[in-house]
Amino acid sequence: MNTDGLDEIAESAREHFTAKHGAREKALPLCRETVRFSANAIRCVHRRDFAAAEELIVRAAANLKEMDSALAQHPDILNAGYVHDAQKEYVEAATTLALIAGRPLPSPDDLGVLAAAYMNGIAETIGELRRHLLDSLREGDVPHCEDTLGAMGDIYDVLVTMDFPEAVTSGLRRSTDAMRGILERTRGDFTMAAVQRQLEEKLDEFGKRLSSG
Repeated sequence: MNTDGLDEIAESAREHFTAKHGAREKALPLCRETVRFSANAIRCVHRRDFAAAEELIVRAAANLKEMDSALAQHPDILNAGYVHDAQKEYVEAATTLALIAGRPLPSPDDLGVLAAAYMNGIAETIGELRRHLLDSLREGDVPHCEDTLGAMGDIYDVLVTMDFPEAVTSGLRRSTDAMRGILERTRGDFTMAAVQRQLEEKLDEFGKRLSSG
């Protein structure tokens, strides 16, 4: 048996694995930081601190760009689950900011992410819009609640048209099923609150009539 050249093959493989390991070790903390920036940005959006949210989203975008550069020669790592999760969280933050602040909705190309990460991210935005709607409901802003509920419905209506295997969409069907439950609960909460508000207004009007009579 002739093993001539095996040492050279091993050295080449070792160099490849070293480079791949280095790229992975660089990408992991960038992904974690991106997730943290995105989560903090969403918190800022709910506090109506849009400027702070924008700053965090810009930092998350810079991380993703640096990660893309680090993994350019390693597409198998670039397609890893933790990279998808970081992109998804970034999309959720960016689309939540856009919708709540009344800005144009960014596209996957605008954000520099893959379609699967974008669709899963905007799916989770439905949950953030529910929180925003409930906050607006407590403030008595019923017309804004109706607009928010409409946006939630629009997103869900798009999600259900993505009839592809889970391996293609990175689990989008599970996300869509979860968002359906959130949307239905939100519709129920809003309807009950709206009916209660109408009843209170009628009772108040009736009381004023009795007082004036």
